[in-house]
Amino acid sequence: MTRFIKNMILFAIAVVLVPLSVANRHTVSLSLNPFDPTDPRLTLTDIPLFWVIFASLGIGVIVGGLGAWAKQGRWRKEARIKRREAEKWHKEADQLRDMGPAPQPVSGVKGLTGPDKRSAA
Repeated sequence: MTRFIKNMILFAIAVVLVPLSVANRHTVSLSLNPFDPTDPRLTLTDIPLFWVIFASLGIGVIVGGLGAWAKQGRWRKEARIKRREAEKWHKEADQLRDMGPAPQPVSGVKGLTGPDKRSAA
């Protein structure tokens, strides 16, 4: 089922991207120098426009993903701390379980009385 949904999503993306590529297949010059656009050292010539569009979308996805990853660092750190703490407590519980059953109280020793048979209601 998940494979079918994945294929449907990829098909929908392809339906959008293929016409976009065909409609924007003419070549453009991309200048990376804002002060001198005619500088040939920082100008990429004869690039199809759809490559520029796809590259900017890809870079946007990567920068957005890195931003979200950096923003969630605090939660990842907290999860690591909690995981270590849980492992410590699980290990301690396993050690106590391996020690054997708890000793039963001796009937002649004074201590707290157990609950009586009355209900709370």
